[in-house]
Amino acid sequence: MKKKQKADKSIRFLVISLAGVCILIIGLFTLLSAYMNKRSTKTIEEVGRMYMNSMNEQIVLHYETVISLRLSQINAIADTIMPKDDDREAFLDTLEYSAQARGFTYLAFYSGDGEFEMIYGEKVEVLDPQPFLNSLKKGQEKIAVARDTAGNGVVLMGIPYSVPMEDGSESISLVGGFSTEYMSESLFLDEKDTLVDSYVIRNDGSYVLRGGSFATQNFYDRMYETFGEQNIETAEYHIQEMKTAIEAGENYSVVLRGPYSKYHLYCIRLPYSEWYLVTRLPFDYLDAVITDMGRDWTHMVYIACGIMVVALLLIFGQSFKMAKAQMQELKEASETANQERRAAEEARRVAEKAQGEAEHANRAKSEFLSNMSHDIRTPMNAIVGMTTIAIANMNNMEQVQNCLKKIALSSKHLLGLINDVLDVSKIESGKMTLNIDQVSLREVMDNIVNIVQPQVKAKRQHFNIFIHDISVENVCCDNVRLNQVMINLLGNAVKFTPEEGAINVSLFEEESPRGEDYIRTHLYVKDTGIGMSKEYMTKIFDSFSREDTARVQKTEGTGLGMAITKYIVDAMDGSIEVESELGRGSEFHVILDLLKARVQEADMVLPNWNMLVVDDDEQLCASAVAALKAIGVIPDWCLNAEEAIRKVDEKHRNHDDYRVIMLDWKLPGMDGITAAREIRRLYGDDIPILLISAYDWSDIEDEARAAGVTGFIGKPLFKSTLYYGLQPYVAQDLGELNAASGRMEGVKLGGKRILLAEDNDINWEIANELLSAVGLELDWAENGQICLDKFRESPLYYYEAVLMDVRMPVMNGYEATRAIRALEREDSNLPIIAMTADAFSEDVKKCLDSGMNAHVAKPIDVKEVCRQLEKFIFG
Repeated sequence: MKKKQKADKSIRFLVISLAGVCILIIGLFTLLSAYMNKRSTKTIEEVGRMYMNSMNEQIVLHYETVISLRLSQINAIADTIMPKDDDREAFLDTLEYSAQARGFTYLAFYSGDGEFEMIYGEKVEVLDPQPFLNSLKKGQEKIAVARDTAGNGVVLMGIPYSVPMEDGSESISLVGGFSTEYMSESLFLDEKDTLVDSYVIRNDGSYVLRGGSFATQNFYDRMYETFGEQNIETAEYHIQEMKTAIEAGENYSVVLRGPYSKYHLYCIRLPYSEWYLVTRLPFDYLDAVITDMGRDWTHMVYIACGIMVVALLLIFGQSFKMAKAQMQELKEASETANQERRAAEEARRVAEKAQGEAEHANRAKSEFLSNMSHDIRTPMNAIVGMTTIAIANMNNMEQVQNCLKKIALSSKHLLGLINDVLDVSKIESGKMTLNIDQVSLREVMDNIVNIVQPQVKAKRQHFNIFIHDISVENVCCDNVRLNQVMINLLGNAVKFTPEEGAINVSLFEEESPRGEDYIRTHLYVKDTGIGMSKEYMTKIFDSFSREDTARVQKTEGTGLGMAITKYIVDAMDGSIEVESELGRGSEFHVILDLLKARVQEADMVLPNWNMLVVDDDEQLCASAVAALKAIGVIPDWCLNAEEAIRKVDEKHRNHDDYRVIMLDWKLPGMDGITAAREIRRLYGDDIPILLISAYDWSDIEDEARAAGVTGFIGKPLFKSTLYYGLQPYVAQDLGELNAASGRMEGVKLGGKRILLAEDNDINWEIANELLSAVGLELDWAENGQICLDKFRESPLYYYEAVLMDVRMPVMNGYEATRAIRALEREDSNLPIIAMTADAFSEDVKKCLDSGMNAHVAKPIDVKEVCRQLEKFIFG
C-alpha cells in the first residue's frame, strides 16, 4: 500500500511539475509574442517612412529627368532657324517634323496675352493659366496642365522663344505638349504592382495627375472621406497642417489613422511648377503581414510547448516501459494485418485497372475501325477538290496541270498515311523506321499549303504562313514522316477551328546545339479553335485518345494522329509541345535538329533592281527583304496599299520606277487586287505586279488578271521561291534590254563556236537564249570534267573561246581551266572567260591566277560578254 501511495505521490508530483512548466512556458512565449508584435508594428511604420522618403525622392528625381529631357528637346526644336526667304510654311513644317520625331503630340507659339497659335495638334486651354503666363513672361521655363478640344488632359512645357506669330504679334514662348497619361506612366503613377498610391496636386488640393480612379475631384475631400464624418476635426487638423507645409515649401510626412484604415502620407514639391507630389502607403497589407507574424509566433509557442511537453513525457518512459512494449507488440500485429489487407486491396485495384484498360483499348480500337476518316479526309479533300477544279477548267491546260500536280502530291501523302494507319501495330511496337533522304523545306511547305487549301477555303478560315531566318532550305530527313507531322497538326487545326477562324503556320531556323552540320528548325501551328482542357493536354499524345466533349464527338477522327505525330518527332530526336486554352485555341511547337544536305545550290543572283514588297505582316516583309537582298535585289517595303501607291508615285516622279512590285492579296483597307488596279490606272502596264498569298491562285486569277496583275507567287516566301518566281521577269527583261545591244556589239561574233560550262539548267537556258541571239553557236558542258573532255576531243581551233562557270560538281572551273592550259595542244591558250556569280575582287584574282583571261559577273550582261569575247578573239 505504501509503495502504491509513494508511486501515486511521485506520479502526482510529476504531473503537477509538468503542468507548471507548461504554463510557465506558455506564459513566457505569450509575453514574448505580444512584445514582438508591438515592436514589429513600430518597425513597420519606420520602414514605411523610410520607404516613402526613398520612393518620393526617386519619383521626383525621375520627374526632373523627364522634364529636363523634354525641355531640352523643345530647346532643340527651338534651334530650328527660320529660312532666309521667310518661307513660314516650310519653317512650321520643320518645327512640326522635329516635334513629332521627339514624341510631342502638341506644338504651339504662345503670346504675351495668353493666346496659342497651334503649329500642330488640337487647340488647348491652360487650366491654371496665370502662373504659367507669368513665368514665361519672366523668361523662365515652365510646365502646366491643359485640356484639348476633345477633353483630353495635356501636359504643356514652355520655353522662352520669340518669333512673329500669324496675327503679327511676337510670341513669348514655344510650347510643346503630350498627354497626361505619358506623364503618369513616367512617374509610375499607374503602376499596379506597387504598394503606394501617387498623385500630383496643386496647393488647393485639385488633381493634376493621379493614378487609379475615384470619385472625388480634390485631394483634401479625399482626406475627409478617409477619416469619416465622426473625425472631421482630425481631418481638418491634418489638412491645415499639410497646407501650412506646402505654403512654407516644406516636405510633409505623417501617419494617418482613419476608422477603417491606416496609411502613411508624404508630400513633396515638384520643380518647374506649382505642383506637389503626394503618395499614400496603406498599412492594410503591412498590418496583415504583422498579423501573420503574430500568428507565426503563436505557432512557435505551441511548437515549443509541444517540444517541452514531449521532453517531459520522456520522464515517464521508464515507468511505462512494459506498457509500451505491450503496445508495440499490439501495434506490430495490427500493422501486419493492415499490410495484408492493403496488399489484397492493391491486387484487386490492379485487376480492376487491367480490366478497365483492356475494355478501353477494345472500345478505342473498335471506334478506330469505324472512324478512319480522321487522317484520311485531309488529303482526300484535296484530291476531290483539285479534281473538281480540273474538270471545270479543261480548256485551261496550265490550270489542269497545276491541279494534277496537287492531286499527285496529295495522293502520295494519302498512300503513306494509309500505310501507317493500317500498320498501327508497327508503330505501337516501336518498329517504325525512318527513310532519310534529301528534302527541300520549300517543297514541303508548298505541298502542305496545297493540301490544306481546299479545307481552309470550305470553312472560310483565315490561313497564313510565315517564315524567317531560313538559312538552309535543303536538309536530310524522312520526307513522308515530316509531311505526316505537319498534316496531322494542320488537319486538326482546320478541323477544330470554326468557320472564319484563323490558322497560322510559322517556320524559322537557328543554330543547332548538335554542331554546324545541323540546323535547328522550329515549326509553330497556331489556331483560334475550340482548345483543350488541362486534363486532356496530359494525354493528347496517347493512342486513340479524344477529348470527351460534345463538339469533339461531332468531329470525325480516330484519335491516332497525335500519337503518330509524337512518335515520329521522337524518332527524329525532336520535341513537341502544346499550349491550349478552352475556347481560345491551341498552339503546337515542334523542334527538330535536321542534318544539312550536302547539295550544291544553283547560283541565285538577280539584277540589282529596285523592288517593292507590300504585306501587312512586318515580320514577313523583313524576311522577304532579307531574302531579296541575298539574291542581289534592292528591296523596299511597306505595310499597306496606300503607302505602296505613295512610294510608287514618288519613284515615278523621280524617274526611278520599281522594276517589280509584290502585293499581298489581303491587305488592310485597300486589298492587293484593288491596289494593282489603281497602280495600272495611274502608271500604266510597264511594271510587273505579282500577287503573294497563301491561298489558291485559281480562286482570284480572273479578277487579278483583269486588274493588271502580272503573276502570282505563293507563300511562304523562301529565297528560292522568290528567285524562281522572279526569274522569268529577269529573263524577259534581259532579253529585251540586252538582245538589241548584244546584236549591235556582237556583229563580228556571228558563227563563232563557244564552249559554255554551266551546271544549272536554268542558267544554261538563259545564256543560250541571249547569246544565240547575237549569232554565237554554243555547246553545253554540265560540269568542269565534261568541259575538259569536250575540248580535248574536239578538232584544233574548233572552239573560239570557253565561258566557264566556277562552282560546278565533279570538277570546278578553276580545276578545268588549269587542266585545259596543261594540254599539249596548239589551241590550249584559247580565251577562257569566267562567267560566275562570285563577283568579289578576291574571286576575280582567283580566276586570273588559275589561267582565265577575264571575269564577267552574273547575271549575264550580253554587251559585256560580247565585248570580252571580241577583245580576246579579235585582239
